[in-house]
Amino acid sequence: MSMNSDTRDSDEAILFDFGRLENTDDWLIVNDGVMGGLSKSRFVLSDSNTAVFSGNVSLENNGGFASTRTKAMQFQLDGFKGILVRVKGDGKKYQFRIRTDDRFDGVSYRHHFETEIDQWQTISVPFDKCVPVFRGRILPNAEPVSPKDIQQVGFLISDKQAGDFNLEIQWIKAYR
Repeated sequence: MSMNSDTRDSDEAILFDFGRLENTDDWLIVNDGVMGGLSKSRFVLSDSNTAVFSGNVSLENNGGFASTRTKAMQFQLDGFKGILVRVKGDGKKYQFRIRTDDRFDGVSYRHHFETEIDQWQTISVPFDKCVPVFRGRILPNAEPVSPKDIQQVGFLISDKQAGDFNLEIQWIKAYR
């Protein structure tokens, strides 16, 4: 993904506008099945020019999370202060997650946000407020997010919120 020169000087850069995206090929599903859990999720484009991350979180077999994230790509966010996400949720709590490498497993940076049922919200994710975690455990000595190194972004639901979930996403932007 490359930004042309006129976006480089603006206060925001669109990372994903789901109304303009033709497919979700750059997005992966990673659920608790990686550790034996039974949660299910999907990430699809809707007829409303949005993407929908939905599914069911199961706490069985030590499970309890569902997530979607991008494949590794160079976002080139040096100089940006954070991410803005336009979402419509189901009243549950989600995490926006950032990774600064291309590994499947490793350190990620999380930012919790609450949704209001069927209400559009713009969520701000300041890089300096993101918490470094590894498999759910906080890493107190990890480096803070380095915007220039960001390679993956995504959403995760966990925190023992069993049952169906639905998060609609209109766009994801970076801000200065």
